[in-house]
This record gives sequence, structure tokens and C-alpha cells, in this order.
Amino acid sequence: MFRRIIWNDLRKSPTISAIMLLFITAAAVLISLAVTLGLQLAGSIDSLMVQAKTPHFLQMHTGEINIPRLEHFAQENGAVREFQVMEFLNIDGAEFKIGDSTLEDSVQDNGLTTQSKSFDYLLDLDGEIIRPEDGEIYVPLAYAKKGNELLGKNVIVAGKTFTVAGFLRDSQMNSPLASSKRFLVSDHDYGAMNNKGTVEYMIEFRLKSLSELNAFEAEYIGAGLESNGPTVTYPLFRMINAVSDGLMIAVLLLISILAVLIAFLCIRFTLIARIEEDAREIGIMKAIGLRISDMKKLYLGKYAVIAGAGSGIGWGVSAVLEDRVIGNIRLTMGESTTAASARMWGAAAVFFVFAAVIAYVNHVLNRFQKIPAAQAIRFGTVVEKGTGVRRMRLRKNRLVNTNVFLGIKDVISRKRIYMTMLSVVIVSTFIMLIPQNLYSTISSPGFTSYMGIGRSDILFRVQQTDQMSEKITAIMKTLQTDEAVTKYVVHTTKRFAIQTKDGKSETIKVDLGDHTAFPVYYVKGKAPQTEDEIALSVMNARELEKKIGDTLVLTNEGRERILTVCGIYSDITNGGKTAKAAFGEKSGDAMWYTVYVKLKDNGLSTAKATEYTQQFSFAKVADLDGYIAQTFGPTIDSIKKISVAAMIAALLMTILVTLLMMKMLIAKERHTIAVMKSLGFTNRDITIQFISRFALVLFIGILAGTILANTLGEVLAGAVIASFGAATFKFVVNPVSAYLISPFAMGCAVVLAVALGTTGIENIQVSSHIKE
Repeated sequence: MFRRIIWNDLRKSPTISAIMLLFITAAAVLISLAVTLGLQLAGSIDSLMVQAKTPHFLQMHTGEINIPRLEHFAQENGAVREFQVMEFLNIDGAEFKIGDSTLEDSVQDNGLTTQSKSFDYLLDLDGEIIRPEDGEIYVPLAYAKKGNELLGKNVIVAGKTFTVAGFLRDSQMNSPLASSKRFLVSDHDYGAMNNKGTVEYMIEFRLKSLSELNAFEAEYIGAGLESNGPTVTYPLFRMINAVSDGLMIAVLLLISILAVLIAFLCIRFTLIARIEEDAREIGIMKAIGLRISDMKKLYLGKYAVIAGAGSGIGWGVSAVLEDRVIGNIRLTMGESTTAASARMWGAAAVFFVFAAVIAYVNHVLNRFQKIPAAQAIRFGTVVEKGTGVRRMRLRKNRLVNTNVFLGIKDVISRKRIYMTMLSVVIVSTFIMLIPQNLYSTISSPGFTSYMGIGRSDILFRVQQTDQMSEKITAIMKTLQTDEAVTKYVVHTTKRFAIQTKDGKSETIKVDLGDHTAFPVYYVKGKAPQTEDEIALSVMNARELEKKIGDTLVLTNEGRERILTVCGIYSDITNGGKTAKAAFGEKSGDAMWYTVYVKLKDNGLSTAKATEYTQQFSFAKVADLDGYIAQTFGPTIDSIKKISVAAMIAALLMTILVTLLMMKMLIAKERHTIAVMKSLGFTNRDITIQFISRFALVLFIGILAGTILANTLGEVLAGAVIASFGAATFKFVVNPVSAYLISPFAMGCAVVLAVALGTTGIENIQVSSHIKE
């Protein structure tokens, strides 16, 4: 009998049941995908780095190298498990011809290398260590856009022709955020090409324990070993690999949580409406002494069936979608060793949705206790208390149309009924605007200030080359005489020793120069302006436990310099661990130079960057927009796709919820509608009243949702970005999209849903319903 009651209840309201099933399914799909993809990404990164045996400590170096001294250091240091020196032959991008194009415009350092003997292996797409034959070349996945079309084709490097034998996974340099890309050739071919570029050395260590990494880095620098180049560590490799897909998954997780919230709001709405419809039956059951728990079972059974079906379907759909969505992760990282457990956690997330739905339904059904049996039996409904309408008299209305007035008055007098719809509009607006605002922010020119890069038109980078100071002087002379240049600033990055709170010695990279001309985003404080000030990146300030006003002691070649922390800024370059100061320092070698250039006409940035590239072949030159496109392009594209999908999903949710509410309101107000028809109101008049109701709810919901998206949403998005080294930031809002297109689309969706929902008004006969 119990099953029959549930089945009859489902048959009685198929549309409502179908919509609820759809919402629960969507919530289950999204949350299962977000959890599974997040764990799959983490597992794939770990799997790749374990298979490739990624170095724990990497020191890039250009120039003379004393390998016996390095070997002696590695043998004497008890923290070292393995040590090796790899060569990277840096070749100008114009010398690489892949298909019909070259890498002349690439901001990456492109070069040749050979397969490692001990660790830091380059892997094929099956996760196997590659052993290239003479004449073969393996291309980084970053340049595999044409896919298998490149296989078997020729790649010309500095005049020598190679055959593409496949693509490689590089646990260090897969990500666009990595500044270099390695092409793999045989030992013989590498030897033949050795005079075609500049040799950079990759001094690599694997330690017995990662906990010794900071101390080891300090010992390496303290020993005065080769360090003419950037230093990269295992945690930074891991973070760089996670940024692009990780940001997309984080946004997906946020949307999935909001979808679950909307599903709960819809459940609340349908339950309350159903309770009001069944008020007389509920009153009778209470009057004859039926227990509340038994009454709950009748409703819980129906929603258990819907929630169970929706969760099951959602998990199945997510399993199908997973193979498509996870394609990029599998391509770049390989199969995850935690794939099975990730799917189990995805299933657990779906079960959580199911359990949460049941618990929430049970909570809402506690309203049974508040329904007076006598009142419900007498009136056949729960008597509503009208509020806030005593002064809203139709005869006093002079401002709006009568139908509009009646619609607004209904919303104000029955706030609780429309509160659920209002909440749905707020959340839908939130879902639409968060990805849009995040996309417009990270694709805006000003986003570089959150990356730790001052906003300029052209960016020079000079590193890992001989006579760097002479070469940077040549660049400065050219910029001084170039009439297209309005200003430029040269920053020098050097390494200094510091003492941590527990007395250990560590190193810190400090960017020296004028930091006021092209400022970055400061979370607190300001840029250093005097020689006794220093600004720290968010991650460095956190690790060193420093705040504004604290002092920091830098040591260089035995000399100490006491500085006061004047600012904390956002940065995701160099693993987010940097510092900025304004003092001059002649001692010690520069790690690299950075030159920021402002043009009179930024429309010339691409042409001038090409001109400077040809003139200064030793420098990496890029217009900043091109730099962002190449390094953050995949991430920007991912967020753009999510923003489009989120907007479509939000509009569909709004349409479905509006249809659901229209169906409920018309069923509830049959008698009222019949009375209005008898008084001369036409179907069009009543439709306008309903549109007015929802227009008011829509206006308030969009306004509240926009405010929330620009406040709470900014905090949530900032928390995601902060995990990669940037601090809380300000949304760059596209006003046309956020304040015009999105509200207009939402308004059209609601009007369409109301128009479809009011078709049932025509079927309400005055004679039939007046009798009731």
C-alpha cells in the first residue's frame, strides 16, 4: 500500500517530479565531477612526478661550471639521495620550424636535451621513458596542438631536419607557466647540434626527505656553488602543473555547491506548496490521531525515490562526462593512480547529496507540527497572514497600471511564498556572474599586477647569458633613444641570505629597482621607496611570519642590511616567493634582469617586441598581452567555457523554477482566478499580473545576486587564486556583460517561463471554480 501511495503521488504530479529529478540529477553530476576531477588531477600530478622522478631541487646555470666540485658537495651532504647535471641547449625560437610556423613569437625558452640517466625522465604518452633514435625528435605537449598530424612529419631545428616520433610529458615544463620547453633528441644528434645555441646546465638533486628542502637550498647557496639562473623546487613544480586545470575545477566545485543549494530551495518550495494543497488531508490525519512520523513517511517516500533516482542518474552521467572532461589532464599528466578512489569519492559525494536531500525534506516536514487541525479542515489551507499592504489601496494607485499594481501587492502581501523564488534568482545570478567576473578579471590587462608583474607594454627578460650587465646596458641605450618609448625601468633580481624565526639560514630572491613606475597589487602597505624598505610577496610574508613594520635582515657576501617590511604584494611568479626593494647592490651576481617598457602607442607593442627580439637575440622580449596569452591562455579559455556553461545552466534553472512556481500558484489560486474572471479581468490581465509579480522578484534577486557576486564572490574567487600565490583581488567587471546582457537574458527567461506557465489560465472555467 505504501508503494502504491508513492506511485500514485508521482503520477499525480509528473511535471513537478520530473523537474525535481532534473535538479537533483544536475547537482549530483556537478558535485561528482568536481570531486572526481580534483582528486584525479592531484593523483595524475603525483603519478607523473613519481614516474618521471622529478628533481626535488633544480638550479639552472649558464656559464662556466665545476662539476667535480658539485659532485663533492653532493657526496658530502647527507640530505642528498641522487645528483646529476643535465644540459639544455637553448636555441632561438626562430630556428624551430614546426609545420608551417616557427616559434619566433614564443615567450618560452625552447631547446634540445637528451634523456636523463638517473632521474628527471621525459616520458611518452604511455608513461614510458623515451629512448629516441638518431634523426628522431620528441615534441613537448605544449606544441602538439595539431595532434597526430605532426607524427611522422619533419621539424627543422637550426637547419637540421628531424622526424617527429611522438610527444613527451615533462614533469617540470608541461605547464604554460613554465618558462622553458624541452625537445628530446638522441645523444648523437645533441652532440652534432651543440654549437647551435647556448648551453644551460640543469643542476638537479633528489633528497632523502622533502622536509630538508629549505635547509638544503640554504646550504647550496652558502657553499657558493653555481647559481647563475633560477632555482625551482619540487613543491613549485607541483603547483605549476596544477594551476590551469585546478582553477577550472575550483570554479566547477563552486558552481556544483550552488546547484545543490538551488535543488534544496526547489525542494522547499515544492514541499511547502504541496503541504498547503494537502492542508485539509493533513488536518484530518492529525484529528484522527495519526502520528507526525507516519505522516512524514508518506512524503519522505516520494522524495527518497526522486532523490535516489536523481543521484543514481547523476553519478552515471558524471562517469560518462568524466572521460571527456578529464581528457586534457590525462594527456598532459597521464593516468592517475588514484582513479578508482577518486570515483569512489565522487560516488560518496553523490550519496551525500542523496542523504542531504532526505535530511532536508525531513526538516521541512516539521511544518506539520505547526498546522492547526481545525483551521486546516475548516479552510482547506494554511491561513496566510497578510503583511505590509494596509496602505496599498487600489483606489489610491496613480503610478502604475492596475494589473501591475495587483501583481506587486501580491508579492508584498505574501512574501514567504516568493522568498524561495527570490533565493533561486539570487543564486542563479551568482552562478552567472562569478565565472564571468573571474574571466574578465584574469583576461584583463591589469591582472598582471596580481601575478607580480607590473603593467607595461613590453617586457624584457635577460638571464642565463654571459656579460648580462653589458647586454642590459645596450638595451637601456636603445630604449633611451627610441622615440616610441615614454618610460622604462630596469629591475635586477639577486639572491640574499636571511635568518628564519627558528634560526635556520634560507635564501630569498629580491627584485631591486624602482617599483613605483610599474607597480604590482599590494594587499597591504606600499611599494618600497627608500633603501631601508622591503616588500614581501604573500607567500614569503606568510612563511617568514612577517607583517608591515617588522624588520628583516638580508646578508650578501658577509654584509648585513636591516630592512623594514613596508608592503605585502600578490605574486604567482617564482612559486610566489619573491621580494622587492629599492636599494642598490653592486656585489653578487644578478640572477636575471627584467625591463618594463611603456610605449606612447600601445598598439605598436607587438611590432616593437618583434623589432627588439631581432635586435637583442639574447633577451626574451614579449608584448605583455602576448605573454599573458601564452602563459595563461589555457586557463583563460577554460574559465571562458565555464562562464558560458554557467550562464546557460543558470538560465535553464530559472526557467524551470519559474515554470514550477507558476504551476503551483495557478493550482493554488484557481478560485481567485475564477473570481477575477467573473469581475471582468481577461486572461491577458491576469498574465500581466503574474509577470509583474515575477518582474519584482527578478529585479530584487538580480540586484542582490549582483551585490553578492561582487562581494562574497570576490572573496571566494580570491581564495582560489590565493592558493596559487596571489592574494585577494578586486574583480574587473565587464559592465556590458554583467549589468546588461546577463540581467536581460534572465528577464527574457522569466518572461518566457511565465508566458508558458500562464497557458493554464485559459482552462480555468468561472462556473466550475466559483462553486468550490
